[in-house]
Amino acid sequence: MTQPKNIAIIPARGGSKRLPGKNSRHLGDHPLMAHSILYAQRFPELIDTIAVTTDNDELAAIARSYGAIVVMRPKELAGDQEPVITAMQHVLRTLQGTFANVILLQPTNPLRPLSLLPEAYKVFSESNVQSLMSVNRFEEKFGTIKNNIFTPSNYSMGQRSQDLEPMYRENGLLYITESKAIEEGTILTEDNFAFVTNTPFDHVDIDTELDFLVAETVLKKYSELL
Repeated sequence: MTQPKNIAIIPARGGSKRLPGKNSRHLGDHPLMAHSILYAQRFPELIDTIAVTTDNDELAAIARSYGAIVVMRPKELAGDQEPVITAMQHVLRTLQGTFANVILLQPTNPLRPLSLLPEAYKVFSESNVQSLMSVNRFEEKFGTIKNNIFTPSNYSMGQRSQDLEPMYRENGLLYITESKAIEEGTILTEDNFAFVTNTPFDHVDIDTELDFLVAETVLKKYSELL
């Protein structure tokens, strides 16, 4: 059976308010954005094209130096409030390839176990769904505050954490979506498959200086899993 053509899209804007220049900042031996490029390059049997969408010349140069195709994003698609899907749609229109699926790799989630993509893609293919995203279980107690009064949302006061009903969070490590769904305006379709992960990288999501320090620590400790 012929393998469907897949494209990995890595969205990397130049403007970051909370951590300026984060996508070009080095995490270990490579710029933050480059970790996602290098990850995609390890799966030539699954990924036919690796494209970085950016509005920044420095990031474009870094992407090309690591062997990725660069699609320069127009200004109107690069604002702080602009959803990532419009950049993905722009990539598909610009490259005009016949890609069956899009694999979204966010540069702010740079650390992924080597086994993640093959395992997730197998599930995606065999489950006959239009999209898949990675999630992880968490055991935290949370609630709301109104008039300075805290009201639990997912537990009762005094309940043990280990007795909580299982809750899951979208961890951003990986998304796989049929290109048709992207073109129609959605990344997560109605049949979206929640692929549960349990890795040291599940909580590495870089938006602040503290996040970066955490990522550096995790990278050093668990590099053998990458």
